[in-house]
Amino acid sequence: MYGHLGRIGSQALYFCVPFREQLLEYYSSHKIGADAEDNLLTCLADLFTQINSQKKKTGVIAPKRFVQRLKKQNELFRSYMHQDAHEFLNFLLNELVDILEKEDQAAKKEGETLSPSEKTVNGPKNPQANGVQKEPLVTWVHKNFQGILTNETRCLRCETVTARDEAFFDLSLDIEQNSSITSCLKIFSSTETLNAEDKFFCDKCCSLQEAQKRMKIKKPPHILVIHLKRFKYIEQLGRYKKLSYRVVFPLELKLSNTVEDADSEYSLFAVVVHVGSGPNHGHYVSLVKSHNHWLFFDDENVEMIDESAVQTFFGSAQEYSSNTDHGYILFYESLGANKS
Repeated sequence: MYGHLGRIGSQALYFCVPFREQLLEYYSSHKIGADAEDNLLTCLADLFTQINSQKKKTGVIAPKRFVQRLKKQNELFRSYMHQDAHEFLNFLLNELVDILEKEDQAAKKEGETLSPSEKTVNGPKNPQANGVQKEPLVTWVHKNFQGILTNETRCLRCETVTARDEAFFDLSLDIEQNSSITSCLKIFSSTETLNAEDKFFCDKCCSLQEAQKRMKIKKPPHILVIHLKRFKYIEQLGRYKKLSYRVVFPLELKLSNTVEDADSEYSLFAVVVHVGSGPNHGHYVSLVKSHNHWLFFDDENVEMIDESAVQTFFGSAQEYSSNTDHGYILFYESLGANKS
């Protein structure tokens, strides 16, 4: 199962061009060889370099070294049970960050002077990151995927607004039947009233008060990863159920719920699709855009598809449908990043 998930995750990330270029640059600057000490970063860099340096126009590369390291690193990935692509992506990105930070700290201790391409860059300290991102280092993983959310709470008695920032690598969105990414993002940023048992402790009033709370995107990321929450725990059933809801994800997305209220424009370049009727079994496939063409990846099988075929993975308009292929993780690249 994890050889499969490793392929799907690698495919989506490989076609994330700025991430791929920086990973290939990391590989060449660190001169990683077959005898290098394995970690997830060196294994992924080696895999990307193998793909990038292939002279054949067609063929298959099995991510054996990467998958072996993944299983060694995390016991969740050692079984053949169906695992979650979103958990895999989160684990991988956070692990890459940890490795880069440890390398940076080790280099500083040894007094090494690294080239700009090898350095992680100092970024602003964020003491309000709520444990998500305490360190002042900003790696190239952060530069690609990290955005900042701000959680604003306004006391309805004294009108004082309390803001708390937190970093994110992806946005997990609740979904509704026959909706769209835009409407899901509006719900994500909608105002919620805190009252009764959920009152907010206002520091200015020094007491519990009714308040209004909302989440806004303070800093949009270069690569916006959106995770659709298709697996929901149903208390009556006592288990998780897959929501096959139809959720339209556009090829071009305007992110309008930002702090500056300025639209950020994004272009879709990859979709991880969950195939199957339930959360405990199924299969992952991916759609990626390369050189203005859409490709469909199903393990070692690759075919070119028409752009209009992307909409067949929006989901099912009816609760009971034979269609079980649903978009699960979406990758958007900022058009502003391309222009700059």
